[in-house]
Amino acid sequence: MSPVVESYAELAARILRRPARLGQTRLVAVDGPSGAGKTLFAGRLAVALDAATARVEPVTPVVHTDDLLDGWADQFTFWSRLDEWVLAPLRAGRPGRYHRYDWTLGRFEPGWTVVPPAPVVILEGVSSARTLIAPELALSVFVTAPARLCRDRALARDGAALVPQLTVWRRGERAHFAADRTVERVDLVVDGAAGPLDSAAFVRVR
Repeated sequence: MSPVVESYAELAARILRRPARLGQTRLVAVDGPSGAGKTLFAGRLAVALDAATARVEPVTPVVHTDDLLDGWADQFTFWSRLDEWVLAPLRAGRPGRYHRYDWTLGRFEPGWTVVPPAPVVILEGVSSARTLIAPELALSVFVTAPARLCRDRALARDGAALVPQLTVWRRGERAHFAADRTVERVDLVVDGAAGPLDSAAFVRVR
């Protein structure tokens, strides 16, 4: 399939037409390797969803899985914490909440970040579209980019001092995506290297 340019507004409208599968919430997963452009995509989609529901103030929560990891070694084992703090309450129609991990201090912050049971909640991060949660997702997205570009972006963001951790992290990503067959299962594959075209559109690969 040839790449297609699609607007975030069009995607937001499609999501809002889909049924909620996590309680009354449409959960959208934005997965992909580190440095591919997941955070940018999730943020722009949240803005489009707010516009589609005529909201002036931001109301579409974006939960970043990196905020729930207990350090580098918790790359995939954080999920029970996410489920207990965020997903289980949303299933019950109640606000979720989580302690945000401070990567500089190496510990969770004492305060809670609240996740309201909004019409749409975006879950962004590596393994966010894992098989376990697939039945409860309204939409799953995989943002892809060439490995070299992902590496360069990650180094620019995190610094050369973290090369050893990033190397192990990227090895874990590749193993997870292959075992989970993430790219084959998701609803939408996005080219994270194609832009940003502008804040209104993205390139859909599949």
